[in-house]
Amino acid sequence: MSTFALSSFLPSFLSLFLSFFLLFSFREIGCIVRSLGCFPSEAEVQELLAQIEVEEPSGFVHLEKFLPVMTKVLLDRRFRPIPEDVILHAFEALDENKCGYITKEDLVKHLTEEGEPFTQEEMEDMLAVALDPETNTLHYRDYRIKLVVDETKTFPFNV
Repeated sequence: MSTFALSSFLPSFLSLFLSFFLLFSFREIGCIVRSLGCFPSEAEVQELLAQIEVEEPSGFVHLEKFLPVMTKVLLDRRFRPIPEDVILHAFEALDENKCGYITKEDLVKHLTEEGEPFTQEEMEDMLAVALDPETNTLHYRDYRIKLVVDETKTFPFNV
């Protein structure tokens, strides 16, 4: 094959090759969006999925369908991080005794039975990093710092 023929064939081949391999499960959308510095709720992730054409019945999303939706999200600066004072206020609302910590039992109860419930895996992951191993409690004034995202250092908000 001549260099000219190869150079005209290559872009089409690469496009076809990439479109075939650049797909992912719809279950990964939330993780992908959050890794881009956006923080949607699960309900908002479902709204995004509704805007993206998901291949039925495989449940896969082509990158070419995802990119325009995600580009708009990034340009519109949607799903911004939750400010530190709001995080603190949320923990204080769960601290019924106003003692500065939440017991493991209360935390599990609140986060799995109310609002947008955590899955078992999400709860286990959070407990592994959030609880004080000696007291089995969440000292939320210390923990909230781990949850705060500095928008000046987070892509895409620093553009």
